[in-house]
Amino acid sequence: MNMEDCSKRTLMDYCPDIKVMDCTLRDGGLVNNFAFTDEFVKDLYQANIKAGVDYMEFGYKASKELFDPAKFGKWKFCNEEDIRAIVGENNSPLKISVMADVGRCDYKKDILPKKDSVIDLVRVATYIHQIPTAIEMIEDFKKKGYEVSVNIMAVSKVNTEDLDAGLQLLARSSVDIIYLVDSFGFFYPEQITKLAQKYVGIAEDSGKIVGIHAHNNQQLAFANTIEACRMGVSLLDATVSGMGRGAGNCFLEALLSFLKNPKYEELPIIRFIEKHMLKLKEEGAVWGYDLPYLLTGILNSHPSSAINFIKENRSDYSNLMQELMDME
Repeated sequence: MNMEDCSKRTLMDYCPDIKVMDCTLRDGGLVNNFAFTDEFVKDLYQANIKAGVDYMEFGYKASKELFDPAKFGKWKFCNEEDIRAIVGENNSPLKISVMADVGRCDYKKDILPKKDSVIDLVRVATYIHQIPTAIEMIEDFKKKGYEVSVNIMAVSKVNTEDLDAGLQLLARSSVDIIYLVDSFGFFYPEQITKLAQKYVGIAEDSGKIVGIHAHNNQQLAFANTIEACRMGVSLLDATVSGMGRGAGNCFLEALLSFLKNPKYEELPIIRFIEKHMLKLKEEGAVWGYDLPYLLTGILNSHPSSAINFIKENRSDYSNLMQELMDME
């Protein structure tokens, strides 16, 4: 199916180009400092294979000079031997992904040539002003043999002129996938429509595809993901039970049940939830929609204020709203 066909999708269409990315370990790891047990990770890997998920993001390739390994679980760093302990040679259709943040990784030495790694896709996360460095990373990863994507973060804070210029720079790079990211859970479906059309139009002209990574501050992550898909976005991010920083993400089990491709099956994920996600919450992991995250979402603010508000057991929501408005 070509890009023109995909831009005319309806909610009932079966589009074989659509792919799903499970980001539970990476975005969900921000909830518990990546303290997942090996059993959790192995079971999630197997559940994703059974569910027909296309990519599984194992975590970050963070710098051990900047982040103390004693303070984080192993998926903050995604050492090759740790991934292989879970997947072996990954003799499955599922592709393995990691994320490399601009300025927070030692990518030249920590990301091996593809021939020496079980990783398939490296995702570069960048802010708009870091795009020149992001492109340097993209070209390094492509030369090493990887599939590469780029996530432009916090685009709800970026003016149209700068966003257009950044997208054009990326379109001329070797990147394979350009991600539309709603970092603060700010956008409504109507805004996602216009942004997705912009991203897909630029990607189509340069032979690339577009992904979406949505946050659930206004309980719109699933709706925004569906809308982006309708507009021709092909790689859809989600997490089990929506687990992710703050308000969390699009629910993987909801997305799989929505998609019309018969290869997707939500039951393995539901069984994984029964075994692992309920226990995680019982042990104190906290994520998901809450009023403080709604406030940061509607005011286009980083969720850190809401995260701290909840940690402090505050309930003076009106004061938080005023504090956020004063920051603006």
